[in-house]
Amino acid sequence: MRQTSPILRLICTALAGVVLSLSVAQAQEEEGLDIGDAPVIMPADPADAGTIERGLDGGGPDNSGDARALDRNARDSAPPVVKGAKVSPDGGKEELQGINIFLRMGTPLPELPLERPFADEPDEAYGAFQRGLFLTAVDKALPRAQLGDPAAQTLLAEIMSRGLGVKRDPKGAAFWYAQAAQGGDPAAMFKYALLMMEGRVVEQDKAKADDYMRRAAEAGNASAQFNWAQILVSENPGVRGLTMAMPFYEKAAEQGIADAQYALAQVYSALKEIPQEKKNRAREWMERAARAGFDTAQLDMGLWQVNGYNGPRDYEKGYRWLSIAAKRGNVVAQNRLAHLYINALGTAPNPVEAAKWYVLSRRAGLKDVGLEDFYLGLNEDQQKQAIDQANRFRRG
Repeated sequence: MRQTSPILRLICTALAGVVLSLSVAQAQEEEGLDIGDAPVIMPADPADAGTIERGLDGGGPDNSGDARALDRNARDSAPPVVKGAKVSPDGGKEELQGINIFLRMGTPLPELPLERPFADEPDEAYGAFQRGLFLTAVDKALPRAQLGDPAAQTLLAEIMSRGLGVKRDPKGAAFWYAQAAQGGDPAAMFKYALLMMEGRVVEQDKAKADDYMRRAAEAGNASAQFNWAQILVSENPGVRGLTMAMPFYEKAAEQGIADAQYALAQVYSALKEIPQEKKNRAREWMERAARAGFDTAQLDMGLWQVNGYNGPRDYEKGYRWLSIAAKRGNVVAQNRLAHLYINALGTAPNPVEAAKWYVLSRRAGLKDVGLEDFYLGLNEDQQKQAIDQANRFRRG
């Protein structure tokens, strides 16, 4: 019978964020990188929340841009570029040859690739689980679980742990997770490793938990791959740990784990001794994490775009990403967005909108001397409008 397990995507967050931040910072020191030019792992230090550097061209593939500070480029000195045209070497303009979507309408699409024929028996228990027929799933999974089928044991454990159609039973679920883990089911090994790390339902056992997490990661479980990478980073700070963890971050990122995509973007930025083609993908991974809804990735993606870090500078895209993160409640993004409105970077200048975002970030505890001076320089009516808009945003 086909071995099919439910998808278990519980991420162990205790090791995320701070561990990666500290390890990347140490790696940057070991690699001889300027920490000021390092990517922002965690929200920026409130002490430099309002820093804006004004200088020459702000970096590109050589990472000379600063991912932390907002940076006004000498953009007015650049040659004019019009939409739909590019500037030729002799100063003239050439029309861009793009795809006309209307000309594509009605064009036959390529054939879909052939699917591999399914040769195994369908898993009736898991099929019932997918359709929400949880008692039917229990009836079909229990006999198989008692005979030692790891996939059925994992399915039964998942139903019991979540109380789906049956009384929630954490200890009973732990028993079946343990049985399935011993039988080699990757999802069960991951879940049972978490239970042993927590030490609430089963006895805490770090060595056994690490062994199961590693085996689950090596067997292809995406969540285990991310968590095992985090464990490697926490136990091996600096370049060594990031290098050891990178293959597992890569595998988890490819399987769509946004936390891993974010971590991979930071690792590619921090390490020197990796192929250039990987470094060139740092911004791609950051954007994928941002598109998945990871607000810290949205913040960093906005800062990378504004500062030309790990790729070309694009104020408008930077503004859009910071705006998304700010509207989702990211305090640092709200602070940075205020600076964009003040300095007209990627958006039209708007003092009231700038003050609104500053008020929101200040209420959350992020102090900024520069923005405070700006706010106090507004007239009474503008301050009132900003406070009213901030209050409406909070209520919304």
